[in-house]
Amino acid sequence: MKGGGGGYPGKRRWRCLVIGVLFLVVLSMLVPLVFLLGLYNGFHSSGYVSDWSSSSSDSDSNGARVDHGTHLIHHKSDQSNIQEIIDHFAPTLPSLEGALRNHINEVRNVSSTTSVKNDGEQQQKGEDNEKLCELRFGSYCKWRKEHREDMKDSVVKKLKDRLFVARAYFPSIAKLPAQNKLSQELKQNIQEFERILSESTTDADLPSQIEMKLQKMEVAIAKAKKFPVECHNVDKKLRQILDMTEDEANFHMRQSAFLYQLAVQTMPKGLHCLSMKLTVGYFNSSLYDRAPLPSEKFLDPNLHHYVIFSNNILASSVVINSTVTHARDSGNLVFHVLTDKQNYFAIKLWFFRNAYREAAIQVLNIEHLDLNYHDKASLLSMSLPVEFHVSFLGVDSPSATHLKTEYISVFSHAHYLLPYIFQNLKKVVVLDDDVVVQQDLSNLWNLNMGGKVNGAVQLCSVRLGQLTSYLGENSFDKNSCVWMSGLNVIDLARWRELDLTETYRKLGQQVSKMTQSIEASALSASLLTFQDQIYALDNMWALSGMGHDYALDVQVIKNAAVLHYNGMMKPWLELGIPKYRRYWRSFLNRDDHFLRECNVHQ
Repeated sequence: MKGGGGGYPGKRRWRCLVIGVLFLVVLSMLVPLVFLLGLYNGFHSSGYVSDWSSSSSDSDSNGARVDHGTHLIHHKSDQSNIQEIIDHFAPTLPSLEGALRNHINEVRNVSSTTSVKNDGEQQQKGEDNEKLCELRFGSYCKWRKEHREDMKDSVVKKLKDRLFVARAYFPSIAKLPAQNKLSQELKQNIQEFERILSESTTDADLPSQIEMKLQKMEVAIAKAKKFPVECHNVDKKLRQILDMTEDEANFHMRQSAFLYQLAVQTMPKGLHCLSMKLTVGYFNSSLYDRAPLPSEKFLDPNLHHYVIFSNNILASSVVINSTVTHARDSGNLVFHVLTDKQNYFAIKLWFFRNAYREAAIQVLNIEHLDLNYHDKASLLSMSLPVEFHVSFLGVDSPSATHLKTEYISVFSHAHYLLPYIFQNLKKVVVLDDDVVVQQDLSNLWNLNMGGKVNGAVQLCSVRLGQLTSYLGENSFDKNSCVWMSGLNVIDLARWRELDLTETYRKLGQQVSKMTQSIEASALSASLLTFQDQIYALDNMWALSGMGHDYALDVQVIKNAAVLHYNGMMKPWLELGIPKYRRYWRSFLNRDDHFLRECNVHQ
């Protein structure tokens, strides 16, 4: 009994082992069968992305590691979040967004069904892609093109590409009984590439004989392409990598554009330091306890009064310094700098410490002004001129490849309170804080504007008729050119007579009912307020585009009286266009110790 009882568990364990071994044998036979029958392709197509990312992960333009496997799951939500933030940072005109997207999709569909016949067509396709990029992301595409770097780890990327193509052809070749040798060759190459990519993520890590291995893979793929294969299988694999690459490229493009917009809108560290030190210095100085001394020049209508809206200390300083430097008589110049309460004390101390020949400078906190206007609450807030990146269809050729992109800058809400802020003045010249003056501006005060209110440089590449989607059904001259802020001669007496501030307020309310976009209503109200009230200045008075256009002629820049850095690439930012930055930096006060302490020159 004891012997029989002890033997039964042994036999049971022996039977379990036999069953386990048989199961492993059957499993080992099924795996090659599944592989040879083509099911491998179905399994591996969904797992390839994670295999690829496990062997190596690419880095985006900012150095962050990107996991391709998880990216395909979450990139759509990331793109939507990034797009929302981009829309918040960059004012755009959304009423054309749908039309632009449709035209862009049309171009993509056409390009996907037509092959490139020669180098000329390929170059044209590249130019069209650049245009579409600019329409979607604005000056970021120009900045990216200017700062484009050579592809890093190009050999590793080529290995991945060849590996994917080999995997696409292998299941079909494996089904051909007479091609066992080629099938084995492809399999060995695939395994070798997988091993290399699992150990190497950069070109520097690759083995010395990689060129020979790559050549062997190329030969094997070339042989595989000569045999009739299941086109559906290969097409599925290749479309998978195409879709994945397009989605990934689009995601990184949006992410990079967002980071670019964020860098544009963020105050540089040096300027933030400068503002903080000047604010602390103001409260530690005698200015805090002393009431500001009134100056008769601030109210004298016979002098030349310049108005600057700014919250940037260095920007407003450069505008004033460049204007005074080129003035024949600086004693006639009066500058009124309007800012917010956050920057008021810092700017006030800066202009108290720095003299600009004989010019008088008044710093005003716009948020504390006591104005005699019934609806001042809706307008009395610090705001800079609004810049718009406008895309629209050409009149003669409405195809997507002929979409135009322009940068328009107009007055902000605060500008429409000028007649109430300066009640004793009859005429002022409004300068944006992103301009540099290169000539004497005294002749602007002798202009006969013929009863017009706003003397401005016009941008005739954009007509009002091309912006009907934004301007609504209002009656206006569709052939009129768009006017630009930056340098504007304002007849305040005529403004008061026509009550344009009230006109602007009513137009803003009217347009806001037709669109949910605050930016679109602001552009519409500004353009229509000065309908028939624009005196066109000669184009030599002001040159725009210094903040987005890399192709401006050097001689045109030298001859312009005012350089306007409209666009995202401001000269005080690291993203500023390097070859234009020197015109702005030449008017910085480099002797101020606050600039040295905050490393502003660095």
